[in-house]
Amino acid sequence: MAIKPIIAASVLSANLAHLGDKVAELTDLGVKMLHLDIMDGAFVPNLTFGPPVVAALRKESSLFFDVHLMINNPMNLVDAFIKAGADSITIHYESCNNPRAVLDYLRSMHVPCGLAISPETPAEAILPVIDRIDLALVMTVHPGKGGQAFMPAMMSKVRKIKTASLTRNPELMIQVDGGINPTTVGEASAAGANVFVVGSALCDSKRPKSVMAGLKDGIRNHPYKG
Repeated sequence: MAIKPIIAASVLSANLAHLGDKVAELTDLGVKMLHLDIMDGAFVPNLTFGPPVVAALRKESSLFFDVHLMINNPMNLVDAFIKAGADSITIHYESCNNPRAVLDYLRSMHVPCGLAISPETPAEAILPVIDRIDLALVMTVHPGKGGQAFMPAMMSKVRKIKTASLTRNPELMIQVDGGINPTTVGEASAAGANVFVVGSALCDSKRPKSVMAGLKDGIRNHPYKG
């Protein structure tokens, strides 16, 4: 069964002093998934927020919380994020010695799990576990900073993962994150992505309704054709 395309809003560029208001605004726009970028200042240079902020947002929002852990040794914190209200947790292939063990633990806890790869990591890192994950995240920028330009070269990885998923995990969510906007979303959709993380293009826009319409048009007009 084909996955219905999902626009996931990242609040990385949002004003943290008004984060709850921004989440309410995104909900009113029709966003169903909130992408929460967790950074530790070690795996990536920047530092964002942790389980207490996720827990606070959980009390205010019923959106699907897609938690993206850009942290070293994610096993140390997955329980805290589960308790805080994460609906799914994605870890990075590069973040620990045994990502499969973390994914298996999340599965044992009945938490949808994902594996992300940075631009330097080939798609082949995903393939051995493609039937054991719910989401594959191809970073289309270098992780750790919002507002970067989309990297079209990453689409070859999306296509490779999509092709493998058709027989091994047809319901796999294939997510792209970085530089996604109404101009670039079509290229990602045509390559086989079905979850599109949109950050500054949406959160910083003075015309967010227009941006949402442009994103939907870009996806609709550029379907995956194999």
